Amino acid sequence: MINNRLVVKQKLLSIIENTAQTLNINPNYPITDTLIKPSEAENIEQLTQNLESLNPFPNPLQFTPQLLEGIWRLQYSSAREIRSLNKLPLGFELRQVYQIINIQDVSFFNIAFVEHSSKLINGYVKVTASFAPKIEPNQILPTNTINVNFEKRYVSIKKIAGVKTPMLDPVREFDARNPQGRIPSLTITYIDEDVRIGRGGDGSLFILSKQEKMTEL
Repeated sequence: MINNRLVVKQKLLSIIENTAQTLNINPNYPITDTLIKPSEAENIEQLTQNLESLNPFPNPLQFTPQLLEGIWRLQYSSAREIRSLNKLPLGFELRQVYQIINIQDVSFFNIAFVEHSSKLINGYVKVTASFAPKIEPNQILPTNTINVNFEKRYVSIKKIAGVKTPMLDPVREFDARNPQGRIPSLTITYIDEDVRIGRGGDGSLFILSKQEKMTEL
């Protein structure tokens, strides 16, 4: 079963990487289902489901929370918020997207690096959040789902023409808005030492890989 899981995982990651190359997208940058053909998105979804069925740690919040800790780079997503980053205004383009999780503080932040098409300006959009294990009424211990509380949102310009701009880091800071009428949640459907798959409460898909460090522009 372990060998089968590794084969499926490698096939999924290879398809995502090859798809990025076909789109002429840097493999370090995430792709979304809106950038590819429906048949390609269906193939990724099917492979993802196959890998989820082989999840070695089905209850990570209870038994292996340490696997969540650290830096995760987004590789593929069908989430609306990631899709919207592919349509940034004023000539800005999406680059690396990371999620950094701190288990001790039960917090994380998402950071999406952006760069102007002219290569003269780069910066980031960052959202901070806290989280708590979601425990259903018929449960005693947490399993694989967290409730999320988004806290702050930051917009930053880090460099202009290669010159650092600390006075613009951040340009703007404001309260992040949580959805009305529901609590944002994320279910961890697959996790091992270097890959994590999550499903948002709206069914959106996130595929991430573990990184030793965060690479900025």
